[in-house]
Amino acid sequence: MRRKNWNAFGLMAAMVLVAMAMGNAFDNARWGANYFPNVEFTDQDGHKVRFYDDLLKNKIVAINLIYTHCVDACPLETARLVQVQRKLADRMGKEIFFYSITIDPKRDTPEVLKAYAEKYHAGPGWLFLTGKQEDIDLVSKKLGLYTAPDPNNRDGHRPSLMIGNEATGQWVRESATDNPSFLSMMMTTFMTTGTGRPAAANTKNYAEVEPLNLDQGQYLFATRCSACHTIGHGDKIGPDLLGITNVRDRGWLARMIQAPDKLLEERDPIAVELFARYKQVIMPNQRLSDEDTNKIIDFLKSQSTAPGTGGALEQKAGVVKAEAATASR
Repeated sequence: MRRKNWNAFGLMAAMVLVAMAMGNAFDNARWGANYFPNVEFTDQDGHKVRFYDDLLKNKIVAINLIYTHCVDACPLETARLVQVQRKLADRMGKEIFFYSITIDPKRDTPEVLKAYAEKYHAGPGWLFLTGKQEDIDLVSKKLGLYTAPDPNNRDGHRPSLMIGNEATGQWVRESATDNPSFLSMMMTTFMTTGTGRPAAANTKNYAEVEPLNLDQGQYLFATRCSACHTIGHGDKIGPDLLGITNVRDRGWLARMIQAPDKLLEERDPIAVELFARYKQVIMPNQRLSDEDTNKIIDFLKSQSTAPGTGGALEQKAGVVKAEAATASR
């Protein structure tokens, strides 16, 4: 009798699980054509596209909001997505698609968006989109990315990224400035499992894990600067910073890190020259504190004097000094 009761209980549990699965399938349907508007957008090449039919249907996507004259979050989130794009490699444009939608369609014409995409080296599978303001607002609200106008927030929006698999109904919102390895993992997880969770991996006992010794300056550089700069590995979106503390005044470096937009407004000759040379890419003002700024500068200094950087440092310093002399003329 007890076995029969357990068998009955097991059958009931299985039926509940099936019902839950069916419910999830029905829930997924509401994130399809009946939920997302099929409004028309124009991409950076002037092509007309429908938001649901052409951009979302049966695709894995990452969508964010930008505008090209933004001086705070947009430059960093665009540069960060360039890093993610590189990690995804040939999956971009085939299995995973990026869409950056402007929130300033009056100024961000297809031509302006195309120039912006080229500055940041956006590749295949990444569209920069504009359209009617009311359609942009509607899509932003449906995606959960909309931010009401706030006079105290000059950036105009939050640097959020909506990652979704339309076919499975899986959607998640992340920070668009998050770690690129994490973001690429999220996107490939959606693609390979459809669950939004990483596959199981072999793990060690906690007692076997070595303690993590992370320099705060290194962490700040990795999270705030590495999307655009390297230290000793060549120019990226911005200049290589190897040896920068040897050829730039610490006070100037602090101002450049904390308020690059103000230096440009003041027509600082070095800031203006760098802005022109690196395709007028806007260095974001990230509202860093004096303490965090000093930690970044100290880390840059430690890397420039690290063993094995001598020859490269001397060569780099010579180049930077010559550039500084040119900019001051």
